[in-house]
Amino acid sequence: MPSSLQRYADRRVLITGGGSGIGQATVLRILDEGGTVVAADVSAAGLEHTVALVDAQRDRLSTVLMDVGDEASVRAGVAKAVTMLGGLDTLVNAAGILRSAHFAETTLADFEKIVRVNLFGTFLVTREAISALRHGTAPAVVNFSSTSAAFAHPYMAAYAASKGGVQAMTHALALEFSKERIRFNCVQPGSVSSGMTDGVGESKQSVGPGLPDDMDFGLMGKIMSVLPLNGGAMFAKPDAVASVVAMLGCTDAYWVTGTEVRVDGGTHM
Repeated sequence: MPSSLQRYADRRVLITGGGSGIGQATVLRILDEGGTVVAADVSAAGLEHTVALVDAQRDRLSTVLMDVGDEASVRAGVAKAVTMLGGLDTLVNAAGILRSAHFAETTLADFEKIVRVNLFGTFLVTREAISALRHGTAPAVVNFSSTSAAFAHPYMAAYAASKGGVQAMTHALALEFSKERIRFNCVQPGSVSSGMTDGVGESKQSVGPGLPDDMDFGLMGKIMSVLPLNGGAMFAKPDAVASVVAMLGCTDAYWVTGTEVRVDGGTHM
């Protein structure tokens, strides 16, 4: 059922990681609110799945294959998306990957891959989109940090480093572009089901967490939500974050910039 809110009527939105998880949920939420959306993802199958979930709003959804960790792919993908949309008002950088391991066993290749997609990818997409955002209506960027950026998440040092970088960069960009009235904010998901936590494969540029077989479950308890979920689920559904992203990316949040909103069910109160 379409949302009663129509905050995205006449807004043009690019969402990376739109093939699964939170990115996909954000595509559906913003379409329901009247937005015109380009969903970008490294996975063609993931994008096809997103399109299959859309009914009446299909004429307002387009897709672009994009590897956010590859500069040429980002340059071509963002240009194509902006052309499809006829401009850009909101950018959502939701694409990301997660690989978990004991720190001493983390390879340089895995560390670099995580940073390349999560941090470099956010940088590349935002840099290519800035020109269009400068001409957008009440332009806004929503980046994806994580509760791991500020709170200890065992076996996720590389992921935490990448997300801490995204958060710091978001603050810097919020100030740099404040006089141009481009807002930059982060969401910090935690205890939320996504392509990364579910291990669904390549869609949303996500790789399952691959937690060590001998991990200490007592440590993992520190990142679990205090709010009860139906059916005893460990994680909230992606729409828990999508609704917050939608708020930050629309004009309702006109006085919000350079900050982050934690969406974790009270895990880190």
